[in-house]
Amino acid sequence: MISPLLTDLYQLTMAQGYWKLGLHERPAVFHHIFRKFPFGGNYAVAAGLASAVSFLEEFRFGAAELAFLATLRAPAGEPLFEPAFLEYLQGLRLTCDIDAIAEGTLVFPHEPLLRVTGPLLQGQLLETALLNIVNFQTLIATKAARVCLAAEGDRVLEFGLRRAQGPDGGLSASRAAYIGGCASTSSVLAGQQFGIPVSGTLSHSWITAFDSEQEAFEAFAEVMPHNFVLLVDTYDTRRGVQNAIRVAEKMRKKGVELRAIRIDSGDLAALSIEARQALDAHGFLKTEIIASNSLDEHVIADLKKRGAKISVWGVGTSLVTAYDYPALDGVYKLSALKNAAGAWEHRLKLSEDPEKTSIPGILQVRRFYQDERLVADVIYDQLTGLPEGSVEMVPAPHFAGPFETVPAHDRSEDLLQPVLREGLPVQEMPDIHSARKVCIESVTRFAGAFQRKVYPVGLEQSLYRKRQQQAVRLRQG
Repeated sequence: MISPLLTDLYQLTMAQGYWKLGLHERPAVFHHIFRKFPFGGNYAVAAGLASAVSFLEEFRFGAAELAFLATLRAPAGEPLFEPAFLEYLQGLRLTCDIDAIAEGTLVFPHEPLLRVTGPLLQGQLLETALLNIVNFQTLIATKAARVCLAAEGDRVLEFGLRRAQGPDGGLSASRAAYIGGCASTSSVLAGQQFGIPVSGTLSHSWITAFDSEQEAFEAFAEVMPHNFVLLVDTYDTRRGVQNAIRVAEKMRKKGVELRAIRIDSGDLAALSIEARQALDAHGFLKTEIIASNSLDEHVIADLKKRGAKISVWGVGTSLVTAYDYPALDGVYKLSALKNAAGAWEHRLKLSEDPEKTSIPGILQVRRFYQDERLVADVIYDQLTGLPEGSVEMVPAPHFAGPFETVPAHDRSEDLLQPVLREGLPVQEMPDIHSARKVCIESVTRFAGAFQRKVYPVGLEQSLYRKRQQQAVRLRQG
């Protein structure tokens, strides 16, 4: 269970402010978006929704949380939170509606991943935790998808727990990496909690615990014949391969096959080619070669070009830490608020940077397809909907024109789908294996069509005009 105190202090001080002013029950709409493609790519993979829903379903301020909040003091020394406000929090139960894009779906900058509709105070209190959960898992799922795409259908094993950003970072990363396409994880806890396949070999410690490499190999083969995988680079990789073959020949007479060898250092392309030749020469044609050692999508792509004979890739640090792009720039903005008369009013945050100016309204994303190929995404306001017939949009990221017409298509779908209504689930979350399948199929199709092109995403023209008009009014004061 994630505590509601997984938040920034200002969320709670603003919540008390709304409560004191009588604004806390005012209906509001917040959206979670990200502004830039991670890793210099042209897509991202939505992830983290199921974890977010678990947090939302368990959202309660218990006695321990309230007791801690009661100890906090303002700079002058008085209690930061009024006792009556803490009593209000004690009885608080979420009544928000949550609409979200399904995990494993390809997403693009400025599209809402989540829409939160409900009392202003509640929507505010959810901001930090939702950003924390969904930003990180979306980032890691995207990295995993890129790595798996570079592997060209080979299995990718996620080996990152020991260098992940703490226990929770490791657990969340394993979950997201599986959604992104990884075949398994080394994390036993992730396997237990999420049903992810668990895999592993052995470390150099096993080899150095014996007097010789061959003795170590023989011992492991005897005690783990059903997981007969040998690490061959502890001393000298070429000699290690020969030792592995000698032990494998002995075990084959007992009906045990060498499943794989792993190379964890050196010139992986050259060593894997030599190892493949040696294994094949001795009849071990089905023995796989696993590679690890600071791999990412760029290294894997380079090794592929060099003809490496690697069939399984163990990827750790660069994947679970998103080493080259450490944070998704996801934000959470208020976009609509009901006035005292009960009418929705658009809310807009301005910026000198056009990409940071928010999008007002109650937003939805419609995705258009032609023969199951993605054609374009249009962000529109549910209060006005989309016109019949052709749809005009202003393209991202700057939304500066000119208008473009959505290309020919034969079907469409709205991506934000109901998840919670008045705080209660309205559908069972798709399992993690389904999300992974959606991701793999989507990334494969998308990469084939848009490998070097920008996918069209834009604001529907009437929403664009409303945004421009509201921006002008706000700048004029």
